[in-house]
Amino acid sequence: MRILISNDDGIYAEGINVLRERLEKVGEIKKIYIVAPDRERSAIGHGITMHKPLRIKEIKYSSEKSLGWSVNGTPADCVKLALEELIDMPIDIVISGINRGANLGTDVIYSGTVSAAVEAVINGYPAIAVSNTSFEETDYSAAADFIAKIIPEVFLNKLPKGTLLNVNVPPGITKGVKVVRLGNTRYVNIFDRRTDPRGNVYFWMAGEVFVDKDEAKDTDIVMTSEGYITITPVQVDITNDSEIEKIKEWIL
Repeated sequence: MRILISNDDGIYAEGINVLRERLEKVGEIKKIYIVAPDRERSAIGHGITMHKPLRIKEIKYSSEKSLGWSVNGTPADCVKLALEELIDMPIDIVISGINRGANLGTDVIYSGTVSAAVEAVINGYPAIAVSNTSFEETDYSAAADFIAKIIPEVFLNKLPKGTLLNVNVPPGITKGVKVVRLGNTRYVNIFDRRTDPRGNVYFWMAGEVFVDKDEAKDTDIVMTSEGYITITPVQVDITNDSEIEKIKEWIL
């Protein structure tokens, strides 16, 4: 089995390297390719680089199983470049992470971590996005162990075309695993209004305030808060099929 790993925290981030080191110990895995941004590119979504060149730097690891490249681009750039140019052998699965901080609910829209997995799915590869839900407790070993455990199952059982798994792992001892849907969250961005020395107004995004939460209990947001690892199948096709005929009636 050959695996591609990427992320949005950067190729030197702790999470991606804990995952790499854990997967190096899995006997079925013959080669691990690591292609990730040269610096943190969090919350960049599915942005791609079109107006400047992409530059790469080969990264050496102590294990012969692993070979890496840093890229001065986005997570989506990294996966696309890896699959089309850098790797000359067939890949079996793409893993994005381990992200520092959760990717729950509507976070998946903004997340560079999830977007790297989406890019893999667009190109026809099975993919998993994985996050450690805490920013403070950065022990990535539980998430790495869980991914090492489920990779063979994902490979054996075959994900539906156009679908990735979004995995969130709480810190510490977990209660188990729940397969759930995405929660429905809403955030209000807090902008700090400032004035530069020349009198020009500018804004600095200072943080986010959680202001709404889905009342349903079977969501990734609720279950991770209760101490469960959550798995959510996320599909790339966001067409609302049920509305097509209705809209035809009042448009056409």
